[in-house]
Amino acid sequence: MRFTRVTQPVKAAPGRVYQALVDPVAVATWMVPPGMKSEVHAFDAREGGSFRITLTYRAPRTGTGKTTGQTDTFHGRFVELVPGQRVVQVVEFETDDPAMRGEMTVRYTLVEAGDTTYVAAEHENLPPGLSEEDNAIGWRLSLAQLARLVEAG
Repeated sequence: MRFTRVTQPVKAAPGRVYQALVDPVAVATWMVPPGMKSEVHAFDAREGGSFRITLTYRAPRTGTGKTTGQTDTFHGRFVELVPGQRVVQVVEFETDDPAMRGEMTVRYTLVEAGDTTYVAAEHENLPPGLSEEDNAIGWRLSLAQLARLVEAG
């Protein structure tokens, strides 16, 4: 199984971090790598609820996005929501590229340690066309943005 795991400390209580994981406005702010913009099309944060998000490159690219030349669109559903502790999602890219197809599981686990919450983000079942190293870099960048957003209040 292809897998990445990234951990990020956040100087905030687990409840505040959890809220940023299930709020569509917050998600549009932190879950986007630098150089891209995010559009949340749908976001129903309840177990069984669905979501759909598009990330668009701000500058023209010579490579291709997963969905179109400039975009990565993905959809999914919430599998488990435990306030202040865990969010589990099943996610899939919208793509014609067979190397990028397939359902992936994304799991956020929140662990409190004093005034800090450690966010462990696990991404399982990466499709063969998605580099584990690039995926980990993207997660590190996004989780650092999550920390900045939550810590700023």
